[in-house]
Order: sequence, then structure tokens, then C-alpha cells
Amino acid sequence: MAGWNADTAAGPLGAGALTLVEGSSFCISLPNGDIHPEHPHGLFVQDTRILSRWTLTVDDQPVESLGAETKEPYRALFVGRVPRLDGHADSALIVERLREIGAGIQEQVTVRNYSQRETQCVISLSIDADFADLFEVKEARIQRRWHETRQAGDQALTITAIWQDVRKGIHIQAPGADASPERLMYRVLIPPHGHWNTVVTVVPRTEGTASIATFVHADGDELSPRDRRRQEWVAKIPVVQMGNRSIERTLRCSYDDLGALRIEDPNHPDRVVVAAGAPWFMTLFGRDSLWASEMALPVDPSLALGTLQTLADRQGSVVDPMSEEEPGKILHEVRLDVSSGLSLGGKSIYYGSVDATPLFVMLLGAVSRWGFAKDTIMALLPHADRALDWIRDYGDKDGDGFVEYQRLNDQGLINQGWKDSWDGINFADGTLAKAPIALCEVQGYVYTAYMARAWMAYDVGDLALADELTERAAHLKKQFNEQFWMPNRGYYAVALDGQKRQVDACASNMGHCLWLGIVDDDKAPLVAQRLMSPEMFSGWGVRTLATDMGAYNPASYHNGSVWPHDNAIIAAGLLRYGFVEEAQRISTALLEAAEYSDGRLPELFCGFSREQFAKPIAYPTACSPQAWAATTPIQLVTTLMRYDTHVSRGGLWMDPVLPESYGDLHITNAPLAGGRIKIDIVDSTPSVHGLPEGIVFHRGHRPWMTELMEQARLHPKN
Repeated sequence: MAGWNADTAAGPLGAGALTLVEGSSFCISLPNGDIHPEHPHGLFVQDTRILSRWTLTVDDQPVESLGAETKEPYRALFVGRVPRLDGHADSALIVERLREIGAGIQEQVTVRNYSQRETQCVISLSIDADFADLFEVKEARIQRRWHETRQAGDQALTITAIWQDVRKGIHIQAPGADASPERLMYRVLIPPHGHWNTVVTVVPRTEGTASIATFVHADGDELSPRDRRRQEWVAKIPVVQMGNRSIERTLRCSYDDLGALRIEDPNHPDRVVVAAGAPWFMTLFGRDSLWASEMALPVDPSLALGTLQTLADRQGSVVDPMSEEEPGKILHEVRLDVSSGLSLGGKSIYYGSVDATPLFVMLLGAVSRWGFAKDTIMALLPHADRALDWIRDYGDKDGDGFVEYQRLNDQGLINQGWKDSWDGINFADGTLAKAPIALCEVQGYVYTAYMARAWMAYDVGDLALADELTERAAHLKKQFNEQFWMPNRGYYAVALDGQKRQVDACASNMGHCLWLGIVDDDKAPLVAQRLMSPEMFSGWGVRTLATDMGAYNPASYHNGSVWPHDNAIIAAGLLRYGFVEEAQRISTALLEAAEYSDGRLPELFCGFSREQFAKPIAYPTACSPQAWAATTPIQLVTTLMRYDTHVSRGGLWMDPVLPESYGDLHITNAPLAGGRIKIDIVDSTPSVHGLPEGIVFHRGHRPWMTELMEQARLHPKN
């Protein structure tokens, strides 16, 4: 996830804050549904806060929250009561607020009178729009002041604002309201045991116009455009039934969150990509979107293809120190409507990521196995080659064979791997590592990128390129195991610093190296032992940093917390090297952790031991829903299914090691090679139905790229 430097940390959302998500829009509010500008709350559309105040009162009294429930990722129902002024505890007036967001907000307000007499009251809705950039709100440094005008009309209110030459606005439609420039008011008489309701809609004004149509429930079917979009998503993804109902609920929550986090490339609406996560990262991120779509391949391979195509269109082409763009480099993040002075690197696209570029090639290798048209993959190969050129020409800054990072301007991220907070990379004694920094997992990504591109070259008959990249990968693996391995400690250095010293902290990063296959076989048992040690494994997952390290802090972002996606990759790596029980232990711990948050895994949680606390302790500013956390349960279950495909080789592989506690597993509507298949795993025995023509089921693991290239060398194409 996009981290921060020392002075740009996000503030906490507050106890009970509720977040709704739809595409690139999101809304954060208090438990009673109110939005106050003094909190980092609001309705955000295209990275701009278009509602900074949205407070409902009844007879000038705020509503006391009784509860809130998220119905869908984009819809929630709030319920509260109106406090009595006569000192009695119970109130007869109950307020319900059914909220739905999209490119705006629509709220149905219902006030129910549970008394035996009619009640007269004044219901007010106060509204402000500060049009603050997301970064201003996130970092509590709102500086711009817009020149605002308000126009109250017939049951409507329009707010417009100008700052320099930028004009923005919103339109509020409120049938039955007395609209004034400050608020909407309803003077109502509610009969005994009766109710009153209204609907208020807010949409952005673009070029002087505003469209309420985005919230119209068309055709009288009571479905909004978001409902229909969700229905279309549900119809195309697998249906899961599992003996363990808790895990089944978690998987379904993952599917819902993944569907809500989908956003469209504005230049190519047919391309759907995955936003990184709510609340602050509802946009395209190189690393996050690549990892999330990799993990989601068994659910919807088209997300990975759309992500690759969208990132390819924005691949670096020039050297720009401010945005850290370089030829062939894959971007770190895109911001839709943020003032350039506030975003990372000072521009709408920022490239300060060391790992997105090799991950791009790695994902293309995975996508090439899932049965897309050959010309679709071929169109992306030049971008993969430019990415490999970046690795050689810019990524390896000193020519030592390793890819390292060092920010090019003082606005950029200090650390540019996935642990990208300012203090995320440190020595065992807690001293911060100094750039340029070569991360251990990044070398693994590069190794896998070489092997993926080598296989794609072999597959089209370019044997010279295949051999060159295979040899390059073998050299990197040898060099990595020589220079990153610390025999006296029994694990890999998290990095090499600017002086080529081993950064000797015991960190989770080395678990990625297992999944990528860059770890020598003789070292894997020691790595597995260290990852599962009490210092690393909290009982809920593997910590980012061991408890005996100088920088350890269980309530830090990257120095002792537990990240679900990190653990999903580690579990896959452990299974690759034959550590079945360890992979099962991590998977089960995380899926049990999800039970404490209604089936939704957050971006991260604190690293306190399970022996100390009987449930995971939340990290205050964790994103939720978040893309690679949402795809973690999918990755965990498919890892333990050992489920994968290689369509061009005509194979589907599976060899389940699901724990008995998971129960039997039944999946229908699973995508494969343009068709849909049914999978049943009963008593650990798999069966597959409806395989496309030319695809054969194999009991076992899919051959790794290293194995395929070794076979290719033994049996070259004629």
C-alpha cells in the first residue's frame, strides 16, 4: 500500500467510523451517519471531497446512534434515536438513514414515531462542501480556501466554488424541503405509530450541469445502477459452497469487496482495474493493483488483463526527477483530480516504486497461462521488454546485478518497496537503512520476471531470448543466495544498503522469496523455521518484523504488524517448498482473524500475540476494504487447493491440502479458457466437470517456470 514519509501520516478515522465504497468514490462518516469537517470524513468523488458536512438533526438535536449495517459495499443503513429533552431514557422517535454512494450520494431518511400521539418536529440537514483534495483531508492540512456561492431554489440547493481557475460544484435535490443557503428543513407531523420519509440526492456539477440520473432506479425494478453493476459482477464470478460456513462467508465478502473496488480506465471504459483500497487509495496503484489482480486470477482473469493494459498505456517514457518517471518504468499511483502540489512527486502520476516494474512482467507471465488470445498477449510483450530494459538501465543503479531504489526528489517516498513507510527498512538494532537499498523480495520479483519472459519467448520460438533470460535468472539466483544469505543468523537479509551491507533485520520479506523460487533448497527449511518462530508468528499471522528486533513495535505500520496479503504470499511460498503444515497454519489463522471483522480482512492489524489478546487488535488507520486484503482469502484457499492452469499446455492442475476443518469445497462458474467449470473437493479428493476442449486435469502442482524452461532446454523446439 502507499505508505508515507515522516510528516504525511493519515489520521485515525475515529471509533465506529463507517466507510462505503463504489469504484473511485468513497464515503466516511460517524456511526450515526453524520459527516463533520473536523474529522477526516466526507464524500469523495475522483479524489475530491464534495461533501465535508452532512449532519442531520431533529428539533436541533443530533441523532444518537443505535447501530449501522453495511448492506453492500456501497450501501449502509444507519439507525438512531432522537434524545428526549424531558430526562426520560427512551425516545419514541427512531431515525433510519439508508445511504447509497456512487458518483454522488443518495440518502433515504425515515423517521418513525413509536408513541401513541402525533409528533410535530423539524428535521434539518446541514450541508457543506469544501472541495478539498484527498491529500489535504488525509493529512489534516487543508490550506486552500475556495470562493463559494450558494443558490437555494425550489426544493434544491446548489453550491459552486472557484479557486484560481478551477471551478467545482454540487447540486442537492430534496423534494419537500424548504431549502435555504445553509440547510434543508422539513417541518413534519408524524402520526402515532406512523412514519415520514424523504430522499435527498447530491451529485457533482460538471461544466455547469448536474445529473441525478446516476441514482434513478430504472425500470421500476428497485435496482440502482450500482445494484445492476453488482449483479453483473456476481453473475461472472465463481459461486463457492464450503463446509466451513465462516470461511465461505469470508470468501463471499472478498468477492463483494473486490467487485466494489473495480474502477474503469477513463480512456478505455471496457478495461476494468482494481483500486488499491479505501479510504485513501481509491485509484490505480501499480504494486497493489498488480498483486490484487494476480491473486484474483481464479475469480476473474480479466481484472489482471485490464490492469496490465492500463499500466502499459502509462508506462514511463522519459526521465523526470519530480515524478520519478523513467523509460520503461511502471507507475506507483495515479491521482484523478488532485492539485499537483499535494500529490507525490507533484504530478498526477507518480512512479516511485521499485517493484511495480518486475511485478508487471511477472503478472503478464501468469496472465499468459489463463487462455487469453495470443495477439492480446503479444501486444503487451513490447511493454514487458521495456520493463526489463528499465531493470537493466535504471533499476540496477550501480551495475552490481541487483535492483535498488533511491528517491529522486524530496517529495517522493523514502522507501519504495511494499514496506514504503519512512521507517520500514531497518537493521536488527533498529538503525534505519540508507539508500540506495536493494530489497530481498525485489530480487525475487526480478528473477520471476526473467523466467516468465523467458517462457513467453520460448513459447513463440524465440529461443535465443529464452536462453539469455534463463541464464540471467540463474546468475541472479546464485548471486542473491551468496550476498543476501546470513549463515550466522539462518535467514536472508531484508536488503543490502547503500554500502552493500546486509540489512540484518528478521523481516517477513524473505517469505516472498520462497514463493518466487529464488531461495536455494538447502536454505528453505531455516527460512520456514524462522518465519514460524514465536518471534515472527503472532498466532494470527507472520509479523512484518520479529519481536527481538530493535525497531519492533506491534502497533506500527510495517515494523511488527501483520499484513494479510504478505501472509498469503508467505503461505504460498511455504507450500512451494513442501511445508504443508506451516502453510495451513498461516491460512487458518488469517481466516479465523477475519471472523472478528465480519468476514472482511483489513489491510493490516497489530502484531500482538494471540496468547496476549484473544482477538486481533485493529490498526487505527488500516484501509478496509482494501484490494490485496480482499484477495487474500482467495489466494489462501486456492493455494491450499494447489489450483492453477496453463492453457497453452492444455492443463489444469490441482492437488488439495485443505485442512479437515475447512470441510468439503464446491465451486461452480469458475472461469477457465473462455468457459466455466465446476470443482468439487470431497475428503481431499478433487474432481472437475465441464473442462473446455483440449484441457486435461492433472493431480499435482502446475510445473513452475523454472521446471518448464529446464524441460525446454532438454527438449528444444525444432
